[in-house]
Amino acid sequence: MEQPILGIHHVTAIASDPQRLLDFYTGVLGLRLVKRTVNFDDPGTYHLYFGDQTGLPGTLLTFFPWPTAGRGRRGVGQVDVTALAVPEQSLSYWEDRLRSADVPVELSGKRFNEEVLTFADPDGLKLELVATPQEEGRGASRPWQDASVPTRHAIQGFHSVTLCEQGYESTVEVLEMMGFRKTAEQANRFRFEVGEGGPGASVEVLCVSEAPYGRIAAGIVHHVAWRVADDASQRSWRQRLVSKHLDVTPVIDRCYFHSIYFREPGGVLFELATDPPGFGIDESIEELGETLVLPPWLEPYRQRIERVLPPLQLRKPVKEGG
Repeated sequence: MEQPILGIHHVTAIASDPQRLLDFYTGVLGLRLVKRTVNFDDPGTYHLYFGDQTGLPGTLLTFFPWPTAGRGRRGVGQVDVTALAVPEQSLSYWEDRLRSADVPVELSGKRFNEEVLTFADPDGLKLELVATPQEEGRGASRPWQDASVPTRHAIQGFHSVTLCEQGYESTVEVLEMMGFRKTAEQANRFRFEVGEGGPGASVEVLCVSEAPYGRIAAGIVHHVAWRVADDASQRSWRQRLVSKHLDVTPVIDRCYFHSIYFREPGGVLFELATDPPGFGIDESIEELGETLVLPPWLEPYRQRIERVLPPLQLRKPVKEGG
């Protein structure tokens, strides 16, 4: 029997300008660039990973920045919004911080009894900060120690993702097969949780029967990855998914985790990614994100790849009091 899904592993989105992306996620949101590599399927494109101090699964926002990409359109068959958890008393800090960075924000009121702050990144990717009680040992997330955001206000990892769907039953059938259970509903929004539930282990299904289908480009989530404990669990999950007539890829080596992909019936691309081996396999934790790292099979092409990639400058944040 496969081990249970552990929650969100990472969310990957499309961006445009890689320097603007880097400045926003490190300088404004206070996340660490934990890996500077390339899209293994398109080596002329960066793959940038942002997360906590060590790049813990459950804290990772990753991006494919295509400098010439146009703006995408949110809609059915996509992750509509990515929500991040912050400490309960931190929303006013974040509202002030985002406004001072000229980022439009909206205090969206309470949803499922949690306060929500809504905004978008420079490419229009819809994000939320959700005020969340900080429980002892929750995910062992460690904020980036060099961030300009004080530790007491730092982003703690994922809260949830929202799937935009025309229907309900087929998507929910797959979620329930994956171990999710419905824990709340509010109008046309339904919350599902896996394991112990709570931040990082939640997904919301937003049913909008009349909405158009989305168009993937800059500002749109490419896929959401769910955590599995190890390779054996992943293989077991793959067999189970195939038995449910889902079209699943073979296991793919992403160096820092191993992955399988499939689309849930509503069209959202899901990934199951292993927790190990992690980001410390090819550079020290102290040096994460400082240089371009390539997988062994692309290393012979480094000079060619570096000529194609735009330059990136990792600016050192100005720290606030902590």
